[in-house]
Amino acid sequence: MNKTVIITGAAKGIGRAIAKDFAYSGYNVCINYNSSEKEAKELCEELAKNGCSVIIYKADITDRNQVDKMVEYVIGTFGNIDVLVNNAGISEYKLFIDINEEDLQRMLNVNIMGTFNTTQSVLKKSMIPRKDGTIINISSIWGMVGASLEVAYSTSKAAIIGMSKALAKELAPSNITVNVVAPGAISTDMLATLSDEDMKVLAEEIPLGKIGAVEDVAATVKFLASYEARYITGQVISPNGGLVI
Repeated sequence: MNKTVIITGAAKGIGRAIAKDFAYSGYNVCINYNSSEKEAKELCEELAKNGCSVIIYKADITDRNQVDKMVEYVIGTFGNIDVLVNNAGISEYKLFIDINEEDLQRMLNVNIMGTFNTTQSVLKKSMIPRKDGTIINISSIWGMVGASLEVAYSTSKAAIIGMSKALAKELAPSNITVNVVAPGAISTDMLATLSDEDMKVLAEEIPLGKIGAVEDVAATVKFLASYEARYITGQVISPNGGLVI
């Protein structure tokens, strides 16, 4: 039986690349999305045409009821959940003194509570009863070292790292691994606001001399879900071209 993976926020960017990597590797894939319905449907159609086993499911990960229904649907469709990739997240550039309570709460709700909801639901309904599973949480280099003008984002991504390390210890007796992928500068919509000149300057600051591709992150995630990574848990792997060491 093929393994099954849920990827949150999988309609675009890094999530899309992760979904494609797993799908073309023979996994049953659930593409979760919230607002990007057009992109999710297009991705699903593309993968299905190529013989992949894939479904899409609209769910707001900040709503626990919606998350539980999604998890139950995936289990009902594919039998179990072997891998969970918590990729969905939001970011915002803003001076710390301009951040209001609503801004911060929105960031924490999506980036932390969303990860909490999907992880707890999958654990309760599939992984812990089976005593097997892999959880991969997407953080950021800013969760490791912090970023000016991104205090709220850095805070939320640092929390993901702390949550993952603690969970790795708690879940190890159940044969469930938990790891973090913390990407550096990756060519996604989050960098789309930068000018060509700014992109050039950023690339020059990276020891490998280039902006990363979404496929670089997807390959890291896929490795952590592989049999070869079975003895790795509680770790932060950062595909960042040497920007943060």
